[in-house]
Amino acid sequence: MNRPDNALQEIVSLLGERFPQKAPITADMHISRDLGLDSLAAMDLLMSLEDRFDVSIPLNSLPEVETIGDLAALIDNTRAGATRR
Repeated sequence: MNRPDNALQEIVSLLGERFPQKAPITADMHISRDLGLDSLAAMDLLMSLEDRFDVSIPLNSLPEVETIGDLAALIDNTRAGATRR
């Protein structure tokens, strides 16, 4: 099982495997603008992350997620049980 502080590293690794980029993937990259993920690819990524981290990410939290760092924080908060419902 991955520790919450490894969420960003795991997300970057998964993105690198599934959506190869010319530039390094960083926490401040915008998911749709910088990575070019459409809504279907973003949902596929979300499901993969739920499987990888063994969490259920609340869909009502997704509008606040714009960057890779936001996504890592959401996963960390979800794993810690701190996500608002």
